[in-house]
Amino acid sequence: MSQVKPKKALGQHFLTDLSIAGRIASTLDDYAGLPVMEVGPGMGVLTRQLLDKGHDVTVAEIDSESVNYLKSNFPDLDGRIIEGDFLKLDLHEYCHDRKCCVIGNYPYNISSQIFFHVLEYKDTVTCCSGMLQREVAERLAAPPGTRARGILSVLLQAWYNVEYLFTVSEHVFNPPPKVKSGVIKMVRNEVTCLGCDERLFRTVVKTTFGQRRKTLRNTVRSLLPAGTVIPDEHAGILSLRPEQLSVAQFIELTNIVSTLRNVKP
Repeated sequence: MSQVKPKKALGQHFLTDLSIAGRIASTLDDYAGLPVMEVGPGMGVLTRQLLDKGHDVTVAEIDSESVNYLKSNFPDLDGRIIEGDFLKLDLHEYCHDRKCCVIGNYPYNISSQIFFHVLEYKDTVTCCSGMLQREVAERLAAPPGTRARGILSVLLQAWYNVEYLFTVSEHVFNPPPKVKSGVIKMVRNEVTCLGCDERLFRTVVKTTFGQRRKTLRNTVRSLLPAGTVIPDEHAGILSLRPEQLSVAQFIELTNIVSTLRNVKP
């Protein structure tokens, strides 16, 4: 079968460098025996590396042309090609309620959505690695105090150890993207409970980064009843901006907001 034509609407940039595909596949070397879900395999450059390493691979591909190519060229994927949107998949079902790994050369246009989806299955996805736009990859791994730090940085780092591994040139893709790519690896940490209301935690993170130029004292007011008096004891943390906070400090901030919500005026 002829080569698959990359489709701009799907954000397809097919990796052509086998050595880089091998390096990405190697991020799962410590997880032999666990099911692997590959997102957007395209023509299977990364897929072949994973299969050669003996991984139990299932692929999710939304592009019907790519699906037909995989069916014709990867007979060892028989029955393990899902034609559909990864963002709509129930990973519990496809991983058969086992721990699993997620990997991919992720489409730039939905990479953030992919990681939000992985986060929904944090107790199933033990390791998530792969390649995405460099700026987004740097954001996911950004430590406190850096300008790149954002909502996904904090939400992911609450549950995963996130590491930026290496940068990939735009010249090893067909077609070449206009930006460089970055490869990251996320490994589930040992946290089972944040020690705060997790829904409120997400709300606090999203609300404060929504107005990241303001100090926390100003942004958290929208989460509190009108007229709430904020005690001076919280002045230290509330004088900061969201990108300065660690996950532990965001948990502290969430508990402060929770307490102040329950204080009667």
